[in-house]
Amino acid sequence: MKEKLKLLKIEIQKQLIGHEKVVDALLIALFSDGHILLEGVPGLAKTTAIKAIASAIALTFKRVQFTPDLLPSDLIGAEVYNMHSASFNIKHGPLFTQLLLADEINRAPAKVQSALLEVMQEKQISIGDTSFALKEPFFVLATQNPMEQEGTYPLPEAQLDRFMFKIIVDYNTQEEELLIIQKAANSSFEPINAVLDAKDLLQIKEEVKAIHIDKKLQEYIVKLIFMTRDAHKYISFGASPRASIDLIKASKARAYLRGKEYVSPSDIILCVQDVLRHRVVLSYEAVVDGISVESVIQEIIETLPVP
Repeated sequence: MKEKLKLLKIEIQKQLIGHEKVVDALLIALFSDGHILLEGVPGLAKTTAIKAIASAIALTFKRVQFTPDLLPSDLIGAEVYNMHSASFNIKHGPLFTQLLLADEINRAPAKVQSALLEVMQEKQISIGDTSFALKEPFFVLATQNPMEQEGTYPLPEAQLDRFMFKIIVDYNTQEEELLIIQKAANSSFEPINAVLDAKDLLQIKEEVKAIHIDKKLQEYIVKLIFMTRDAHKYISFGASPRASIDLIKASKARAYLRGKEYVSPSDIILCVQDVLRHRVVLSYEAVVDGISVESVIQEIIETLPVP
C-alpha cells in the first residue's frame, strides 16, 4: 500500500501544482472518514484539488454549485409522480455519490444546509418516507470564498462541527505559478490515472485505525480541547467532544501517511489548527483587538507542555 500512496501523490501532482499541505490534509480526512471545508479566494485550485483526488482514487464524483435559490430536493432528490403507473417514483439527487464537491457551500440557505447536515452525520438520505443508506465511502468536500459576503449564509455551528478540517488555501509560490501558466498555455496537464479504488480506501481506513496512540498523547489531546473551553478573554465558545475524536483520528492518519506505526506529538500538533479553527468561536474582545483564531489556538499549543 505504501507504493500506491506514493503513486497517488504523483498522479495528483499532474494537475495540481504545489499545495502539498492541502493535499496531505485532504488525504488525512479521506483516510479517517472525515469531511473537509476549504476556504480561499477564487482561482486557488480548490476545485482542481478535489477533482484530482477523486480521479486518482476512482470514486464516484458529483459537483453541486450552491446558490441562494437551491432547494433541498436539488441535492437529495424527490418523489416524482408517474402518470402511466399512477405511482410515485424516487429520483435520486447528486448526493447519491461517494465524493461530493459542495462548491461555495455558504451560498445556500438554511433548508439546504439542514438536508446536507443529515447526510454528513448519518450518511443516509431521507426522501418522503424512505431512507437510503449511502454507499461507503462517502465524503463531503466543500469550498467557500471568504471575500464575498453578499448573498451568503454563514454555516451553522452544528454543521461546521461536522467538518473534520477547515483548510485555508493560500497562493502558490512564484515558481509554482510560473509552472502553472506554462502548462496552461501549452495545455500540457497530464491526465490522472486511478491508483486506488473504494476497496483500497476502505482497507487504508482499517490500517489507520490500527495505528497506535499512547494514552499520554490521548490525555494531551483532551487537555488541548479543554483549554479551548476554559475562561479565556478571546474565546466565547470552545470546541466540542467531536474535536477530540477528530484530532485523534487525524493524528493517526497523518502518522500513517508518514509511514509510521504510531502517533508522535508532532502528528498531533500539525493537525490542531485544521481541526480547531472552525470550532473555536472568538469573543467580541478578540474581534476588537484584531486577534485571529489561529493565534489563540497557537497560544494554547505553546502553553500546554508536550508529553
